[in-house]
Amino acid sequence: MITDELAAKRIIYMGTPDFAVPALEALIEEGYQVTGVVTQPDRPKGRGKAVIETPVKQTAAAHDIPVWQPAKVRDPEFVEFISAQKPDMIIVAAFGQIIPKSMLDIPPFGCLNIHGSLLPAYRGASPIQQAVLSGDSESGITIMRMNEGLDTGDIISQRVVPIAPDETGGSLFDKLKTEGAGLLIETLPSVFDGTAVYIQQPEESPTPYAAMLKKQSGLLDFAKSASELERVVRAMDPWPGAYTFLNGKTLKIWKTEALADDIPGKENGTIIKTGPEGIFVKCGSGVLRISELQLEGRKRMDADAFLRGCRDIEGTVLTRE
Repeated sequence: MITDELAAKRIIYMGTPDFAVPALEALIEEGYQVTGVVTQPDRPKGRGKAVIETPVKQTAAAHDIPVWQPAKVRDPEFVEFISAQKPDMIIVAAFGQIIPKSMLDIPPFGCLNIHGSLLPAYRGASPIQQAVLSGDSESGITIMRMNEGLDTGDIISQRVVPIAPDETGGSLFDKLKTEGAGLLIETLPSVFDGTAVYIQQPEESPTPYAAMLKKQSGLLDFAKSASELERVVRAMDPWPGAYTFLNGKTLKIWKTEALADDIPGKENGTIIKTGPEGIFVKCGSGVLRISELQLEGRKRMDADAFLRGCRDIEGTVLTRE
């Protein structure tokens, strides 16, 4: 547990999805005074469009912490409200809105952000998936002091996390949210006692901006190489999921292997071979072996089971619509 001096610091926590939950739980367990939580408004989800509370809201409610859900965090009235709470620090993790300078300037110990990459790489909303897409061998967590830019603030601490050859966006997400919580708890005392070292980021990132994912992000383009598509499948698992179209129906692709074989004279996206070991698809370079998939309206299954209910697809071309 922390000292009485640290326990007296007033912290406001801002976060929304599962990624932000472990850090909030770690703050509470460590004995920090979380005086309030800011999260995105509850929104309808799923086929039934039931309104679902955000994971961070659910966690805060379980610990009787006040929850605020402004439609726009930059509204002057809400900024004034946060100022009136007199926070010593604001901690942000995957909140989902840009924090205005007027709010960044409120806490005397600054606003810290838990970011899912080794900054300055992969600034933006989807750093975890982008690391998998790029075929990187490692990712990590950065704790930074926020400024007005998009993930451009000074770096305070970082932790490297290896990326496994079969890593998915989901599995890396789970690793990083846990590591982020641990690194935050290690970092906070040095920020509060003034011994933290702040490293300025370069103006330009070495990687493209990691934009927010959309459903379209998972649409496979078989003009690309098999190795690129294999990374897309892993990066988009579990959301939005990689997909293509088979005879006009959405076909989600869950597990694949890139093969070096080249098949001349065939259109990209052509199913060139099927069997118990998988469905083999011609790509711009190489062949993609699909071993787990899901046709619209059906359950996720391995290729052998799929082919028992979907015969004679050899020669069919998988399309983008």
